[in-house]
Amino acid sequence: MTVASQYTFRYPFASGLTTKGSLRTLRLATFREGKDASGWFFEGQLTNPQRAAGLLRAVTQIVKSRFHMPAAMLSRIVAESDPVVTANDDRLRFEGFSACCGVYVRADFLKPSFQGEIKGRGTTNVDFNAPMLSALAKVRRGDQIGLAIGNDQLVLKKESGDVVEKKVRLPIRWMKGFVEVQTVQSRMELVHELSGLHSLKFFRSLPRMQTHRRATFVTSAGSGLRLSQTDSANGVRVGGLERLRVLETIAKDAESLKVFADNATAASGWVLDFGDSRFHLVLSPEVWRGFSGEGQALTSLASVDRTVLPKVKVRLKWQSVVDEVKLARSLKLQAPVIRAVLQTLGTRGNVGYDLSERAYFHREMPFDISQVEKQQPRLLAARKLMESGSVRITRMTPALAEIRVDSSGVEHRVEIRSDESFKCTCPWYNKHQETRGPCKHVLAGQLMLENQAE
Repeated sequence: MTVASQYTFRYPFASGLTTKGSLRTLRLATFREGKDASGWFFEGQLTNPQRAAGLLRAVTQIVKSRFHMPAAMLSRIVAESDPVVTANDDRLRFEGFSACCGVYVRADFLKPSFQGEIKGRGTTNVDFNAPMLSALAKVRRGDQIGLAIGNDQLVLKKESGDVVEKKVRLPIRWMKGFVEVQTVQSRMELVHELSGLHSLKFFRSLPRMQTHRRATFVTSAGSGLRLSQTDSANGVRVGGLERLRVLETIAKDAESLKVFADNATAASGWVLDFGDSRFHLVLSPEVWRGFSGEGQALTSLASVDRTVLPKVKVRLKWQSVVDEVKLARSLKLQAPVIRAVLQTLGTRGNVGYDLSERAYFHREMPFDISQVEKQQPRLLAARKLMESGSVRITRMTPALAEIRVDSSGVEHRVEIRSDESFKCTCPWYNKHQETRGPCKHVLAGQLMLENQAE
């Protein structure tokens, strides 16, 4: 059953591309909450409009695509997909998920890609409609394109003719997807790096048929990449090569490509760098595995340092790159503590992760991220085990904690190590190991250790 939260997004106007003399302005209608809901995020001109239009169209192509989902559900899911835009101190980020939540996409426009002023920092939803997408497709390199996000005279009035109102049923899986994908990205390691020309050759060589029924590995081939059916030391596993095709449409102008991999889940990250902008694509391990169900963020959801977390959160000022070393120094804390707190803040939608910078960035999601924890069955079950007194620590050393958890008449043995690895004797762990996050018994053990630490 699909669980969803009801939100009403009110847009001040329909997104579109307007023409005034020689200047064409891309106006993106946004949804914002709070007292500053009428403020502009940004107003200015794009220095490379054709490239910018291509990246925005690629973001929308992913957001409105499904790679694993019954076709009968597609129209409803696509109607729920409004990309999210964040204005940081020196860049604009557009991000979203595919309809099946198995592909995360983000386009970052860096300072050289626009001329203008970021007048407000924040995160909002952006309305990408069909007329606007059609206009983007007609943008050429020599065009003059202005970009305006927001409206300086926005007045939200319910059922007012001045407001384009759009009701969206926002599924919990989208919230969970944003929470999970930053956890996966923070673990990724760089595997391949090549020029834009060689990346284009690779993307053009991809098979046109669906490949999600078998495992495919991307490995080195001289200065480029090739496909292999067998794993190797530098092989990156890809489930569903068709999910990479969007990169072919924009790679011709790229300066470089970086490919990342997460050993724990076999998810992969693909980053095209254009110098003045970047395009991120993160693929779940399999076509049928959406990020919303991975459970990689469960440990951070369960572990909250109630003393350090608010101190770090108050230092977040919409930074495009959060400097962990500087933050640790200012708070007189160890860098690993700061990293752990940022991971926790990521589960609350307060930060995202940038593979290019290998760092977190500050953003506040434009929906109630607190609903995520309420829709985590394993975490809810772990809390119930704790409350019923079914969890006890039997052995504790600096390197290892052994815990017994009574569940459904069976005693499960849990081991949690200081390096955050874990084991459990339950059937769920035997099937998934650590690839789908901790089971409810491990989570219950982690909660017990948190209580002991307090």
